[in-house]
Amino acid sequence: MIESITIANTATFDLVPEVLSGLSQFNFLFGSNGTGKTTVSRIIADENSFPTCNVTWKAGTKLQTMVYNHDFVERNFTQSSELKGVFTLGEKQVDTLTMITGAKVELDTLTKKIETLTLGLQGADGTGGKEGDLATLEAGLKDKCWVQKQKHDAKLQGAFEGYRGSSEKFKAKVVQELAGNTAALLTLTELEKKAESVFGAAPTVEQIVPTIEATELVGYEISQILKKRVIGKGDVDIAAMIKKLGNSDWVLEGRTFYDENGNVCPFCQQSTTDAFTNSLNEYFDEAFVTDSKAIDDLATNYSTDAARLQQQIASIIAAPSRFLDVETLKAEKELLDSKITINVQRLAGKKKEASQVIELESLSNVVTAIKVLIDSANTLVAEHNKMVANLVQERGTLTAQVWKYVLEELKVDLSAYKTTRDGLDKAITAMNLQVAAAMTDKAEKTSEIRELEKQTTSVQPTIDAINVLLLAFGFRGFSLAKTVSGTSYKLIRPDGSDAKTTLSEGEKTFVTFLYFYHLLKGSVSDSGMTANRIVVFDDPVSSLDSDILFIVGSLIKGLLDEVRLGTGHIKQIFVLTHNVYFHKEVTYSRKRPSNGVLSEETFWIVKRPGMVSKLVPQTTNPIKTSYELLWAEVRKPERSNLAIQNTLRRILENYFKILGGIELDQLCAMFDGKEKIICKSLCSWVHDGSHYAHDDLYVSIDDSMVESYLKVFKDIFVKARHIEHYKMMMGDAFVEEPMQAAIT
Repeated sequence: MIESITIANTATFDLVPEVLSGLSQFNFLFGSNGTGKTTVSRIIADENSFPTCNVTWKAGTKLQTMVYNHDFVERNFTQSSELKGVFTLGEKQVDTLTMITGAKVELDTLTKKIETLTLGLQGADGTGGKEGDLATLEAGLKDKCWVQKQKHDAKLQGAFEGYRGSSEKFKAKVVQELAGNTAALLTLTELEKKAESVFGAAPTVEQIVPTIEATELVGYEISQILKKRVIGKGDVDIAAMIKKLGNSDWVLEGRTFYDENGNVCPFCQQSTTDAFTNSLNEYFDEAFVTDSKAIDDLATNYSTDAARLQQQIASIIAAPSRFLDVETLKAEKELLDSKITINVQRLAGKKKEASQVIELESLSNVVTAIKVLIDSANTLVAEHNKMVANLVQERGTLTAQVWKYVLEELKVDLSAYKTTRDGLDKAITAMNLQVAAAMTDKAEKTSEIRELEKQTTSVQPTIDAINVLLLAFGFRGFSLAKTVSGTSYKLIRPDGSDAKTTLSEGEKTFVTFLYFYHLLKGSVSDSGMTANRIVVFDDPVSSLDSDILFIVGSLIKGLLDEVRLGTGHIKQIFVLTHNVYFHKEVTYSRKRPSNGVLSEETFWIVKRPGMVSKLVPQTTNPIKTSYELLWAEVRKPERSNLAIQNTLRRILENYFKILGGIELDQLCAMFDGKEKIICKSLCSWVHDGSHYAHDDLYVSIDDSMVESYLKVFKDIFVKARHIEHYKMMMGDAFVEEPMQAAIT
């Protein structure tokens, strides 16, 4: 059964979809010509030809669609010289028919099983069932995953590249990683720090921080000359005096002036002897000179090497590596500079007074600290450069580590998801397997029924049935006959000549409808007549007079009853019309509440305000015409005696004159004797009462007069063979009277 039809961007329907939803067994669409009714019937007939529209079938089970509309008439009557024969099941081969009935029951059971399984899988609206539960589960996980993405996107977006714009893709990636991520689990701080380099601007190779060499400079600190008292020779006659005074450094310094002064004492200005000169020279012998030179060299070398080290460190600070702790290095350099300054001063003192014993400030610790800073920086530089050299691999590694962290944060949710997902997957797989098996069995059973149908089919019963109806309704100028092929029909005159091209519009409409009506109970091939089907009637009463209109309505109402009882193969019916009277006939039901609809039916208005068609659902039967209201006045026991005249006239004119083309005077010809006089009187009375004002002084209408004419009013419908219409319109107010048989 069709549950809904969505129509958009086709014929007179706009881009914004119009939807027929909540459809039931019987669906009635009323609308004027040109509003879009035929478009609806065409979509049902061949939904594949309308890609912008959609037909939703119950549980996804498509049934055969049979549509009576202008296209059907054109295809089967206008364009074809012959009508395809309608194959129906014969009634004599009882055993085969019983087998077909049994196989059909099995086929319906399989169809029901497929529908039940599909309902369990997809729910009533296609979004529920197990698949709906799975969709809800996936949506819940998707939301939770997206929260993680938004939480870490600012700093770890490089790992999410390709998944940042879609929550569905992000969730799918999480599920994928759950199945095989074996990366190391790092802290968020570690991940974010690595991400700055790996996912930041394209990194470049960093230069190694120059190392420092201070071994020799530090080695100066243990030079023996620093602890040696450098003095003159002790066995010289002048030595005792110098030793007593303890001023050998002063003597050494004065010796320079003594030599420059031509051996004249620079202090007392007296000439000295050669012996004194020799004594001075012997006191400051070669050993003294050697030690003095060692002190000079040490002081010079220390200053040079220290300056070189200070310059190296200054250069490193001036252009620091981003991996170097520059502030700590600056502090260490300040300490180094201060110690070097002290040591240079001490060496200068030793140089001046060689007899002093001095000790240099140790540079070992501060040099070691500086080396540690440089080595640490170079370790980071090496790691960075390795990363640059293997950037693709590093990014892959870090990406995996980021996803591992996300998995850890979602650990509880993912565990619950996996458990539920496994259960749903198992259930869905099992149900799909059952559906597939049932579909296979259904195909086999359908083939079996088709073969059985071939054994007991014929086109002759349809010819006989249609010809009987044609005769019953006065169509004696043509009939249906079998062609030479034996599988098609032709329309012939009583003399055997072709009648197809000379039929009136009404005759063509009626015979085409009868052909379609019988086709509903058969097939144009020798199989398929028992297939479940959907039937659409699109304005089947065009060009028909009142007699034929109501027989068409009666035939369709018979089909409605078959669907209610489940005795045929029709599962759903659509009726589309612009004819008020036909709509009233075919939709009439005593069971329908006055302000509602039955569960088995839906009502719609198809309208076209402007240039666009609209489908408007109705909560009650929308066709409540003035005609129906007139009958309501007749049904009321407290009717107005004066107003009833106009009421009766309008009913007779609407039903017989306007609808059937029968003049009121012609109705009287149906009566004889007294009834004929009463009928003429009634026609005269309704003309008078409805068209002329009454003068109360001369006209008096009592209850007995009204009842007499109401009786004749009823008999008109009896004689015209439209008593069923009278019964329908009178409803519960209809009373079966013995007099009716006599009049009939």
